[in-house]
Amino acid sequence: MNIRSLTRGDGVVIGAAVLLFIASFLDNYSYDDLPDSVDLPNLWESGPVLLSIVLAGLIAAALIVVARGLPQPPKVAGLELGAFGVTFAVFAAWSALGNVIDPVGGLDNLGSGSDSNAPSAGMGLILALVATLVMAAAAIATPLVPALQAGLVPAPKPAAPQPYGAQPPGGYGYPGAQPQQPYGAQPQPGQPFGQQPAPAPQGAAAPAPQPAAGADFSPFWFAVPVARQLFAEDGSPTPIAELAPGTWYLAVEQRGAALVAQTQDGRRGVLQDTSGIQRG
Repeated sequence: MNIRSLTRGDGVVIGAAVLLFIASFLDNYSYDDLPDSVDLPNLWESGPVLLSIVLAGLIAAALIVVARGLPQPPKVAGLELGAFGVTFAVFAAWSALGNVIDPVGGLDNLGSGSDSNAPSAGMGLILALVATLVMAAAAIATPLVPALQAGLVPAPKPAAPQPYGAQPPGGYGYPGAQPQQPYGAQPQPGQPFGQQPAPAPQGAAAPAPQPAAGADFSPFWFAVPVARQLFAEDGSPTPIAELAPGTWYLAVEQRGAALVAQTQDGRRGVLQDTSGIQRG
C-alpha cells in the first residue's frame, strides 16, 4: 500500500473516522437533571447505533483509504472498494441523523409520562453525526474538488546538486542521476533509461530517427501530485501503468500538452494529464 497515493480528501476521511471512534465512547443519551452517579450507555452499548453508525462509518473509512492506496483495488460485484466506502459513509451519516432526531425510537410514542422526561441525543451521538457527515462529504467531493485531490504526503524534493567530480546516486527515482551515455551521444527515444543502445549488425541500415515534438525538448524528472494513468503510445484507451505520487519518473518526449513518460521497469506511455506535476 502506497501512502503517497492518499489525497487530502482521504486525510479528511481519516480524521472523521478518528472523531467517530472517539465519539463512540461518549454518551448515547442525555437527560436533564440527572445525577452524576448515573452512568449512561455509550454508542458501543446500543446495537442499532453500533452497527449502523459506528461500524458502518469505520468500515467506510477503511474501504476508501485502502482503495486509494492500492495500485489496482479489487472489485466486488463489479464495483471498486472506493464505491462501497462512499456508500457506507452516506449510510452512516443518514443513520446518525435519524438517531439524533429520534434517539429513543418508538419509546416516545407510548403516550405515558411527560415529554420532558424523554432522553435527548447525547454528546457521543451528536459528535458521531458530525463525523459521519464530514466523512460522507469528503468521500463524495474528493473526485470533484481539485484541492482535495492534492497529495496528502508531498513528493520529496529533488536531490541536491552533486559536488564537482562526485558520482550521482544510481537507481531509478533520483532526479540527480544522469543517463550513462558515451561522451557526445544523445539518448534515443524508446531506450530504457541508463541502458546503452545495442550495436547495429554490420551491413544493416541505421534506423531512421523518430520525430521529436520540439527541438528544444530535453528529458527531465517529474512527480505527479495524485495517481495518474499512463496510456499506450498507440492511442489505446487501456492504461498500461499507474504513476504514483512520491516517485520520480522520466519524461522522454513531449506531444502537445501530453508527455511520454518512462516507468521504473522501462515501459513507456503517454501521460495525458500533466496538470500540477512537479519537475525535478
